[in-house]
Amino acid sequence: MTGSILQQTTTLRIPVRGPFDLEKSIRFLTDFRPACRADAAAEPGTLRLAFPAEAGWEHVGAAVRQRSPGSIEVEVFAEEALAVEVGAQVRRILSVDIDGVGFAKIGAADPVVRRLQQTFPGLRPVLFHSPYEAACWAILSHRTRMSNAAVVKRRLAEELGKPVDVGGRILRSFPAPDVLAGVEAGPGLTESKAERLRAVANAAKDGLLDATYLRAMPVQEALRRLQRLPGIGPFSAQLILIRGAGHPDVFPGDEPRVQEAMRTAYGLPRAETEELEEVAMAWRPFRSWVAFALRNDREFRMREIGGSMTA
Repeated sequence: MTGSILQQTTTLRIPVRGPFDLEKSIRFLTDFRPACRADAAAEPGTLRLAFPAEAGWEHVGAAVRQRSPGSIEVEVFAEEALAVEVGAQVRRILSVDIDGVGFAKIGAADPVVRRLQQTFPGLRPVLFHSPYEAACWAILSHRTRMSNAAVVKRRLAEELGKPVDVGGRILRSFPAPDVLAGVEAGPGLTESKAERLRAVANAAKDGLLDATYLRAMPVQEALRRLQRLPGIGPFSAQLILIRGAGHPDVFPGDEPRVQEAMRTAYGLPRAETEELEEVAMAWRPFRSWVAFALRNDREFRMREIGGSMTA
């Protein structure tokens, strides 16, 4: 493909504290429609990414490999001056920026968490590339099927994003905020959603969706600030903070699928949100991680049921 962005290459070796299995992250991305990465497992042992880097929104690439249980190797395709920042963003995307040693202790005390850890050993939350992309997904997926939103997200990447040469493979990077700030309505994208995407893009340009900025403030304050954006309610704000900024310890009280999974797992069929939130207090400081595992377990079981019904 002509016109792809060619970058300098820098290899970083990043230590990982606690259980982590890159193959589990790759498998998750192949099944996670918002990522639009059905190709993620095309190259065993290697995860290739392309995205706008938060440090200036240049389009960059990364190839991630796990050479040993305690580290990952990140081959960064970007200007050398950006390599460390891109490496840090990749760490956050894969949740290896968090010391996961203490996560095992929660499983030792909670049989539900222990079962999840045994079922998906080494799986950590896999995030959107940035809070900016998470916010865009929240807008695109509002009141529409996830599959339809994924089609629109892919179209935006193809029409407004950039092709990045990630070590011989061309991947499409999502549009940078300065480009998306001028997006117009189109197939699958209403004028109201286009207007909200423009607002998100401008907020990202102003630094209001910076991951470090969002994680540094108290959770409730971060959620309040996110809800000032047009089209971002409580559910979307939690999505951005948890799956965009990578905050490890937020209970997604406005995520009905997680609550339903909790009711089933803990045998609490009539539990209200407040009771479930009390149960989740035992997961601290990894409430986001356990919620992710519960949601992943629920989706995994539904895929198994669907497969058996169509077999």
